[in-house]
Amino acid sequence: MRARSERSKRSSRWGRAAALLGALALGLAMAAGAAAQATQTKQAGNAPGSQPTLAPVRLALIEGMSGPFADAGAAVERNLRFGVERVNAHGGVVLRDGRHPLELVVLDSKGSTETALMQLRAAADRHIGFVLQGNSSAVAAALVKAIDRQNARDPDNRALFLNYSAVDPALTGADCSFWHFRFDAHAGMRMDALADVIAADQSVKKVYLLNQDYSFGHDVSALARAALAKQRPDIAVVGDEFHPVGRVKDFAPYVSKIRASGADAVITGNWGNDLALLVKAAREQGLDTKFYTFYGNSLGAPAALGEAGVKRVIAVAEWHPNAGGAASDAWYAAFRARFPAPQDDYSVLRMVLLVEMLGQALTNAGSADPAAVAKALEGMRFTGDESGFHPMWMRADDHQVIQPLYVMQMDKAGTPGVRFDNEGSGYGFRTVLALPPQRTVPAMTCRMKRP
Repeated sequence: MRARSERSKRSSRWGRAAALLGALALGLAMAAGAAAQATQTKQAGNAPGSQPTLAPVRLALIEGMSGPFADAGAAVERNLRFGVERVNAHGGVVLRDGRHPLELVVLDSKGSTETALMQLRAAADRHIGFVLQGNSSAVAAALVKAIDRQNARDPDNRALFLNYSAVDPALTGADCSFWHFRFDAHAGMRMDALADVIAADQSVKKVYLLNQDYSFGHDVSALARAALAKQRPDIAVVGDEFHPVGRVKDFAPYVSKIRASGADAVITGNWGNDLALLVKAAREQGLDTKFYTFYGNSLGAPAALGEAGVKRVIAVAEWHPNAGGAASDAWYAAFRARFPAPQDDYSVLRMVLLVEMLGQALTNAGSADPAAVAKALEGMRFTGDESGFHPMWMRADDHQVIQPLYVMQMDKAGTPGVRFDNEGSGYGFRTVLALPPQRTVPAMTCRMKRP
């Protein structure tokens, strides 16, 4: 009896032990399955093309979205938003904790430096680490100084400034900053490209410089003199004049001076009405000369110039819709499919690629820390889809992007080389000179102070 009882107790203890071991094994199996599932989920989340689900990396666009420059601000927003959408469609950016989308936050500066600085403080209060601006070199210079101070004062709330259009050479020269990167060719680079075309035209013997009377206009004048002296010292500068910005309604007196000087060409940094009225006045007076411009292809310019600009207006930019090639045409077609309205047909490649290069730098850094992203951008070569037709890299020494430049001539859509028009105007541009990036590299004058 006692023996049977002992055997029964031992059997009961072994049963309980077996049950416990079974439960433990089941628990370990379930934990292993959960871990495997988590690993698979993480890997799927980091797979190319998977959708980003973590908190967005925010980009603050500080630009004039109301007032007289509202149309230009809206065009900038469209291009940057197109870039954000392209990055997010490819899975966003991969940081150490997984995939994050980009998010564009629009802050209206009303075209004012003071308001832009207020919006910068608003972005800092929201801990937005990336600031985008470009439609004024004066605003850009103020933002650079303010960001330098902010980053020194509060290292835990730093910001990186990405400049898409402010072309004052000093921003990557004498006033360069570790916290500023420029994605546009500066004024000197643009002028050198225009001078290449002027230098090749042996019929040009005399040039007239006519510019708006503010810092940029004076920069264009000085840069034009320097470029011509270097490339065609035989060309005489027969006029160098400045006029009030946006206040001249009749350019006939200026055209009379140009005619009297015997100039074969005019170099001008004029934009907006100051360019359109100048070229129209020249046509009305029968002045048959070419206008070498920085912004003859800018928003609204071809429609405003109309027939007066045909074969007379030369412009310079990093790209244009008639640059040619299947990849370039496909990119432009994608932009037009996203923004089909004729008034929205102002595609600015560099703005889209700014966002894509930033996305590449964020992924390379594995972090949204502005200092880490700045170091990733330095010397970085763009490897996105557009790199096949638009190779570009960020020079580490001064944070100036190096990319192709195109000099182009305005003509009617449908003429040779002008497949596409601008903004439904019936006028577009053909390439006169295409410069690969290695031929656009400027002299380096920056003495950068690094944190």
